[in-house]
Amino acid sequence: MVYWVFGYGSLIFKPPPHAVEQRSGYVKGVVRRFAQSSNDHRGTPESPGRVVTVIEAREWHRLEGITLAAGTTLPDDYVWGMAYRIDPDKEDEVREYMEFREKNGYTCHEVPVYGISPDGKEEQIVVENSTIWVGKLDNPAFVGYEPTDVLAKTIAERSGPSGPNKEYLYKLAESVRHLYPHVKDDYLFNLERGRCAGQLIATADADA
Repeated sequence: MVYWVFGYGSLIFKPPPHAVEQRSGYVKGVVRRFAQSSNDHRGTPESPGRVVTVIEAREWHRLEGITLAAGTTLPDDYVWGMAYRIDPDKEDEVREYMEFREKNGYTCHEVPVYGISPDGKEEQIVVENSTIWVGKLDNPAFVGYEPTDVLAKTIAERSGPSGPNKEYLYKLAESVRHLYPHVKDDYLFNLERGRCAGQLIATADADA
């Protein structure tokens, strides 16, 4: 079986090693949220940062206090990202790399990745089976829903071995905007520049 890895966070702007092909696409029925604590990349055990995970949309809406009828989703309940095909000769190496990289609360799952036909008229499957790393609600690093101002303050202040937490946010938002200009990701872009902009800018100015 061909080994594909789907990236929806930092893998978008920092691909896994030994990727020999990449395809843009989206996973359905999920949302991307800064709901995972990071004590090994964008924070420390004493001051953990926040990184994204994908969460089943219905589960997240329930945390927000939104109840949906069975089998229904909202229009924006999908996540665009990048699927990478790994060199077969390096599959074991990359699997080990991903296991270590995502060790802080993530588990791997298999999903289809969808895309739009070249004429823009039809949905199609671009990768039938791709590995995605998910921070489930019951994992110890899951922090759940946080008010935007609280989340923004955490992102603005935290830093870890991989760099400042706010750098992660900015790179992710810029990558999504550049690669998928047609995508409306209000959550991500509002966190980048909207209600939280004052908090992030104020912290950046204080660091200068």
